[in-house]
Amino acid sequence: MAIKRGFYLFSGLSSLALGLIGIVLPVLPTVPFILLAAFCFARSSERLHTWLMQHPWFSEALQNWQKQGAIRTGLKKKAYWVSSASFALSIYIVPLIWVKILLFCFAVALLLYLRSIPEIIEE
Repeated sequence: MAIKRGFYLFSGLSSLALGLIGIVLPVLPTVPFILLAAFCFARSSERLHTWLMQHPWFSEALQNWQKQGAIRTGLKKKAYWVSSASFALSIYIVPLIWVKILLFCFAVALLLYLRSIPEIIEE
């Protein structure tokens, strides 16, 4: 049981770190890593889970996802724009054609996934 808890704690901390890096690093998505961190913390550390669920940057999105399995329309649009811009910049910068193709495929997959997420209409 302690190994399982330790695994979830390590995975949660790693996911949180990647999510925070994803705020400033193109191509690294923030939201999925923060959602994964919340999932892992719920199974390993009540203190870290509570902290993340009450954090001013993430609490609203996490609670919307937890209660409704959806995100705000504005957040979804922002995710489209930031993801598209990050992938476009990365594709432009990378010199290898096979990497450009791979990045394009990841971009399409991410945008299709974002499209499938239900929206909370903002009032």
